Amino acid sequence: MPGYLVDDTRKVTTHRLKEMKEQGKKIAMLTSYDYTTAKIVDEAGVDIILVGDSASNVMAGNHTTLPITLDQMIYHARSVVRGVKRALVVCDMPFGTYQVNPVEGVRNAIRIMQETGCDAVKLEGGVEILDTVRKILDAGIPVMGHLGLTPQSINKFGTYAVRAREDAEAARLLSDAAALAEAGCFGIVLEKIPAALTQKVVESVDVPIIGIGGGPADGQVLVIDDMLGKNKDFSPKFLRRYADLHTVMLDAIGQYVTDVKSCDFPNAQEQY
Repeated sequence: MPGYLVDDTRKVTTHRLKEMKEQGKKIAMLTSYDYTTAKIVDEAGVDIILVGDSASNVMAGNHTTLPITLDQMIYHARSVVRGVKRALVVCDMPFGTYQVNPVEGVRNAIRIMQETGCDAVKLEGGVEILDTVRKILDAGIPVMGHLGLTPQSINKFGTYAVRAREDAEAARLLSDAAALAEAGCFGIVLEKIPAALTQKVVESVDVPIIGIGGGPADGQVLVIDDMLGKNKDFSPKFLRRYADLHTVMLDAIGQYVTDVKSCDFPNAQEQY
């Protein structure tokens, strides 16, 4: 069954994403962390599924993305890949798996690709990780960049506030984006930066730019648990909730509890 507004059911590739930018077709990206959700997301027509290290927050209850391990990310990515036919699946490389040196970064990227079957990896950072990005690309592994608010560096920033408001940081971000694109990254996520700066990046590089809290771009990404309204405690300005699953699930589970305790479930038709 084709997804909404999707008339091309072929597998999404990095080449097709670049074509979409050139043709002015917007790219829809969402996170997924498990087989069942990924299967639904793929069927709905999402172009890129990100197995984000945000699993650390929404799946494990951590306050930051830092605690999640490589083994845990591989588990989530492997589960997602099993449910996907069309979307490009990108796996975040978690904190500590690529910052030490390029050799370790390549080794861990190869592990992700071999053990999950995903299509690409995503790394946070600019020129400071460029050598590692190049080495991973040299190994034949597609890389997506991530600039702006980079959650793995939250302890350095000390805040989740909008990044690159000042001229110096904005200029550095533009330079980082150009360097990542020139190195061969097939796309770049820009998180929580001014919309005017996002537009400058979109116009200055020839690879797709995916925004989250950065205004219009070549595409957009959200955390699926946030956009489905499962999480009531997170309400940033950029988030649009497309459902209120928190209430739906609470009501359904509450009704189940009531039915069990009142001996209404199971009834005569619901037993062997």
